[in-house]
Amino acid sequence: MAAFLAGSPLLAAPQEQLLNVFDFDAAAKAKLPKTAYEYVSGGAWDEWTLRRNRTMFERIIFQPRFFRQVDKLDLSLTLFGQKMSMPILVAPTGTHALVHPDGELATVRGAGAAGASMVVSTSSSFPLEKISAEARTPLWFQLYTGPDAEGTKERVIRAVETGCKAICVTVDAPYQAPREKDARNGLVRVFREDSGGSRQRRYSEEAPGSPSGLPMRFQATLNWSFLDQLCGYAKVPVLVKGILTKEDALLALQHGAAGGVVSNHGGRYLDGAPSTIEVLPGIVDAVQGRAPVLIDSGFRRGTDILKALAIGAKAVLVGRPPLWGLGAQGQDGVRRVLEILQTELAWAMGLSGRSTLAELDRSLVRLE
Repeated sequence: MAAFLAGSPLLAAPQEQLLNVFDFDAAAKAKLPKTAYEYVSGGAWDEWTLRRNRTMFERIIFQPRFFRQVDKLDLSLTLFGQKMSMPILVAPTGTHALVHPDGELATVRGAGAAGASMVVSTSSSFPLEKISAEARTPLWFQLYTGPDAEGTKERVIRAVETGCKAICVTVDAPYQAPREKDARNGLVRVFREDSGGSRQRRYSEEAPGSPSGLPMRFQATLNWSFLDQLCGYAKVPVLVKGILTKEDALLALQHGAAGGVVSNHGGRYLDGAPSTIEVLPGIVDAVQGRAPVLIDSGFRRGTDILKALAIGAKAVLVGRPPLWGLGAQGQDGVRRVLEILQTELAWAMGLSGRSTLAELDRSLVRLE
């Protein structure tokens, strides 16, 4: 244990005041404009799901075991043929340039320095090729479908040709989200084009109107047959991101998905949806090991990550924490946030009597 923690930012810099993810949240809030901070940290409508993502972790209790020799800790894993140093990835989040001028370029540098893989969002501030050129670890690509089938296919093929090792298709966003903070703030997001120009998108600006005047996206016209098509031309593993029920998890596998991400979009779309940690056990049980189950939404501590891994998730994606790191300290903040989470996970594993990910199972946790 001591050997693993020797290079930890927690021990290497005892004078540092930013000791955990919540400290970086506060630092980013103090530094960023209100519009940018609330875009990153806010949720949909009353933010009930946003809060539930955190409170449900409190219902899961550890059952540690001792005298099990935990002097050597190994957090590494292989996922879809890729060797990873830890079961923590940077989740896809959009328009990082809102919180730092280098945007995703700084984020991917920070992730690489920490040894973490990153899932690049369709809504990135910079072109995928520029982000890929800065990467030191394998990248995955998050897909928003649209504006049409052919454009979607071209986007996927481009991502694969750029070197992305997996495609995460987001399925929980057929309509723009009702995020009232962004609407009140008059949020404007800027996206850099390949040509070097730029375009701006206001919060309410999406596809043409649809039923009841809602801002509909191309995804609203699709069904599960689209996943068959996507898996046919993607040529890399396809994960379905946005799974909240065992029924959808099984449908995803039936239509060719190589895995799934249990996600409620960090509480940013359907308010009133369950937390991801509470639905994870049923989804893992339904899948029965036929494909990896990953999870995101609400993870702030290494103990949160350990609870998900013990229940059966293979890896955890973190979205807001790297953005808080980016807003507070640029790429170094991204690195430090990821290293803190890695260190906390290792600490929790050692203190619970587990030295490898293979030793994690549900005997470690119980529901209060």
